[in-house]
Amino acid sequence: MGNRVTREDFEWVYTEQPHTQRRKEILAKYPEIKTLMGPDPHLKWIVSGMVFMQLLACYLVKDLSWKWIFFWAYGFGGCINHSLTLAIHDISHNVAFGNKQAKWNRWFAVFANLPIGVPYSASFKKYHIDHHRYLGGDSLDVDIPTDFEGWFFCTPLRKLLWLFLQPLFYSLRPLYVNPKAITRMEIFNALVQFSVDLIIYYLWGLKPVIYLIAGTILCLGLHPISGHFIAEHYMFLKGYETYSYYGPLNWLTFNVGYHMEHHDFPSIPGCRLPMVKKIAAEYYDNLPHHQSWIRVLWDFVFDDSIGPYSRVKRLCKLAKES
Repeated sequence: MGNRVTREDFEWVYTEQPHTQRRKEILAKYPEIKTLMGPDPHLKWIVSGMVFMQLLACYLVKDLSWKWIFFWAYGFGGCINHSLTLAIHDISHNVAFGNKQAKWNRWFAVFANLPIGVPYSASFKKYHIDHHRYLGGDSLDVDIPTDFEGWFFCTPLRKLLWLFLQPLFYSLRPLYVNPKAITRMEIFNALVQFSVDLIIYYLWGLKPVIYLIAGTILCLGLHPISGHFIAEHYMFLKGYETYSYYGPLNWLTFNVGYHMEHHDFPSIPGCRLPMVKKIAAEYYDNLPHHQSWIRVLWDFVFDDSIGPYSRVKRLCKLAKES
């Protein structure tokens, strides 16, 4: 990709995010896309199978040596846990049970959270709304790295470390950038999660608990699937702030790679996003997209013009003030 420049600050823009206008144009031309909105009837069964698969894995790893605990955590369990975080992403848009059953979606997200080992789903929901509403919004979109991250993690070795520590930054950054009051659902999420962790520890010991948590940390950090964190919104080409990926890893990630389509239509479940691209092909085929998440990670680390600063930022007015 061309037109790259070395970055010493974020890319500040003074326009609205592109997804709002594109959504209006596509719906005006292809109103049938509205029929794709609504719940995915298969999601709850797929997620339930993944949760129970991880509980079975907890039993199977309880007597393994520590080296094999971490091997299977990275190579198998962590992949499932990362996939579950992306299922929780879909569930946060109410696509498991529909908008009319919002509480069922919140409770089911807590259930999907169980193999992840640490409470995540309720806090993710609270902040993910802002990511869509205020994409790139200064002090509002906590998906944007801090100035310190952009300034410090600027060499290949430091960027590699930053990728490894992504779970830490994603969990702590909201507390610094846009702190919000703890909700009852977050308390419920934590109580359920830690109770299940204790039950697993009581039944099978410490190793299954470490298997779950280590898998989450490792596979949300330096792992091929984690390429989507960088691929989605890091500005590889000037003027483009959202990118899609149409490769095979979408099969493991609930089509999160269809990220332009997702931001255009957040209420369409991941399983139907390829249909959006097919129907409105002229809106997506000529936009830059990624071919490989592994290549994305490689370029992020070794290309001096790409780093945590490679994000679009804008000033956004709070919706309640408009």
